[in-house]
Amino acid sequence: MNFEKLSVKEILDIANPMMDNLMSASTEIDHERHTRDFTARMKRIVTKDHLQNVCEDYQAEKGFFGERKLVAVFRRPDSAAIVWKQSFTKAKGEFVAEMVLVHQNGSFFCDHAMVF
Repeated sequence: MNFEKLSVKEILDIANPMMDNLMSASTEIDHERHTRDFTARMKRIVTKDHLQNVCEDYQAEKGFFGERKLVAVFRRPDSAAIVWKQSFTKAKGEFVAEMVLVHQNGSFFCDHAMVF
């Protein structure tokens, strides 16, 4: 799979539902659903306890995820990095949401995601 050959729309059609799920499952602190599209590498990092701690911290400080707007899609031969402008319900200002999308064994996975 060469991500440079995919259109931005094709990449977003894959990445947006994944990011929607990540954010929704994070809000609900649902580990199984949150990690369903993760690579094995990501699943080793995001344990149930890790997710619980991260979610409780950001929800107390920033609230919940608000509007998300695309900033850019960066295509590479083996992955795509998607960057959005992200808002929260309590915290003022603009934040960055990002995801790295990869293709392994015939399926697409999230190999990195963060909101900062």
